[in-house]
Amino acid sequence: MNKIKHMKIPFYIIVGLSLGLIIANSFIFSSLKEEKQEIKQEINNQVIPYKVFQPYIPDTLSFCGETVPLQNFDVYEALDYELIINTYRHSSTLLYLKRANRYFPEIEEILKTNGIPDDFKYLCVAESGLANLISPAGATGFWQFMKTTAGEYNILITNGIDERYNHTKSTIAASEYLKKAYKYFNNWTLAAASYNMGMGGLKKDIDYQKVDNYWDLHLNQETARYVYRILALKLIMSNPKLYGFDLEEKDLYKEIKTQEIIIDTSISDLVEFAFENGTNYKMLKYFNPWLTGKSLNNQNKKEYKIVLPAKNARECMK
Repeated sequence: MNKIKHMKIPFYIIVGLSLGLIIANSFIFSSLKEEKQEIKQEINNQVIPYKVFQPYIPDTLSFCGETVPLQNFDVYEALDYELIINTYRHSSTLLYLKRANRYFPEIEEILKTNGIPDDFKYLCVAESGLANLISPAGATGFWQFMKTTAGEYNILITNGIDERYNHTKSTIAASEYLKKAYKYFNNWTLAAASYNMGMGGLKKDIDYQKVDNYWDLHLNQETARYVYRILALKLIMSNPKLYGFDLEEKDLYKEIKTQEIIIDTSISDLVEFAFENGTNYKMLKYFNPWLTGKSLNNQNKKEYKIVLPAKNARECMK
């Protein structure tokens, strides 16, 4: 049999190949290191347009003149939680700020007339964001009245009318509720909490737990957060720039000039009624969302105040 001869590779070739591999690896490693350094330098040179920061919490805080015990860790952290959520939920909070410029003046006036502290305007924001919403439970309007509660505070609900959508009347009704709640609890913070869970439910928790202030009560999750959310909205909306909302006057929704007419008859066709009064159905519904039907049945000849846009009011936003 023929023997296969094994060819020997000269030693100098092995050494040369090894040195070549070492040099190649060193070159590749050096190149990667330089590339990483260049990327790192490029990142460092960039101007980061957005920063996340801790929302400001003041040393002292009050609600309707009642002290918030921020020295308690649970109170401090609960407020911190709501501040973080409402500061960084940009789209919602931005809309609240825009709408407040339009709706707060009337709300403030009604609250003041009824002896309700100004801080309660932020409760309205917490409830609806100053929009005519309907909750999954059926609470409706700026102040989120349920049908049963609405009837107790002279808010009319019929087949073609739902005055929960009338932010003037619902603000008056909310003021009446808050006056009643304050008289019951002798405390505005508890009155605010009761707006969320009801006076009866809150009183049961107070009696069971044998404490008579909101900050010491163990409540359901929604009510436990409720007043803190109102406080967070108060802080942000009182000083929006401090929380990163850099709005100019021109960015805010302006109050719209309107005129009012009083009617005490039925309206068979709201479309024709709108045309006869110099506007259209869309604008009639915008200013009077409480008119839920296509007509108004008024056999009892009750007086209703209908709001219409003043002349050229739609163009005044330019």
